[in-house]
Amino acid sequence: MSHVMNTYARLPVAFSHGKGSRITDTEGREYLDALSGIAVNTLGHAHPKLVAAIAAQAGRMLHTSNLYGMTGQELLADKLCALSGMEEVFFCNSGCEANEAAIKLARFYGHKKGIENPTIIVMEKAFHGRTMATLSATGNRKAQAGFEPLVSGFVRVPYNDLDAIKAVVDHNKNIVAVMLEIIQGEGGIYLASIDYQKALRQFCDEHGLLLICDEVQCGMARTGNWFGYQIAGIRPDIATLAKGLGSGVPIGACMASGKAAGLFGPGNHGSTFGGNPLACTAALTTIECIEEEGLLANAERIGALIRQLFAEALAATPGVVEIRGHGLMIGIELDRPCGELVGKALAAGLLINVTGDKVVRLLPSLNFSENDARELVDRSTPLIKAFLAG
Repeated sequence: MSHVMNTYARLPVAFSHGKGSRITDTEGREYLDALSGIAVNTLGHAHPKLVAAIAAQAGRMLHTSNLYGMTGQELLADKLCALSGMEEVFFCNSGCEANEAAIKLARFYGHKKGIENPTIIVMEKAFHGRTMATLSATGNRKAQAGFEPLVSGFVRVPYNDLDAIKAVVDHNKNIVAVMLEIIQGEGGIYLASIDYQKALRQFCDEHGLLLICDEVQCGMARTGNWFGYQIAGIRPDIATLAKGLGSGVPIGACMASGKAAGLFGPGNHGSTFGGNPLACTAALTTIECIEEEGLLANAERIGALIRQLFAEALAATPGVVEIRGHGLMIGIELDRPCGELVGKALAAGLLINVTGDKVVRLLPSLNFSENDARELVDRSTPLIKAFLAG
């Protein structure tokens, strides 16, 4: 009997090693990895440059503490701001921590303006994390059940609905921010429209509200842009990162600009492990490899190819609702719950995921090849068709 707390419905497999988009279990069986640790393994498995950089840093220093200056943090913050158009960065360890920082920053902004109960508008089907504040911001009752009372200070509206936001702001003078996933990953790979994003940015500017973009899943080149908000050519006041930032080494970031920059001072927020030398080395190396290997363009090209191949392979298949996504963030929505496909795919040597009950979610590494893409479609299509015909 395992002494690991039973917080995950784990599949009956454990992995020993991987290379690129292939991963091998403890029994020696190889799988095509189309999930990449849920959008974490940006460079796939055992990328030689990343392995060498992590090993070298481990041989020098793992940790010192944020009581002292950290050269790696400064280099990484400079690089992220150059890529994002943001102005300053706080480093932490995960996506929920980055979103906690964003929520605190928005509340701090509100209190500075004299708002006693600062409130943030959040979205239906959103997922921002499992800490108490981020769980409260999340739009998933199943995840929230049993953990009440939730944290107050959030108002929920439908996704992609600017009129709903306007109505809330008209009637609630405590609103200080709007929190948005450009692409809802856990919610089912739903994309905020370009017009909505631009109009929301303008509305926030007109009303002195902060626009928070949760880029935890769609950031770090996954969409074919460094950050999802760049698709619409906007810039948020706060953007959060994690998952793919360190290619598997835990690191998160909360970036601020404009009205949100310069608010936090010493003592307002902190993290023991946040931005330590090992994590920053992993993140800097990840960015270098994305640039050197042309992975922005690859994510866009291979993602478009996967969606095209699935559209062709599943054309006129009863039960397929929609194939959608951007870059290597892809969802295939079916007309019924399809969680059993995860186990069937595993048996067929393929790692996928189902989210939102009815959406097959695919999040391959950014160096997924054309051959990988064709193999993914060839292996997945018979499983989906057989499931829908059953």
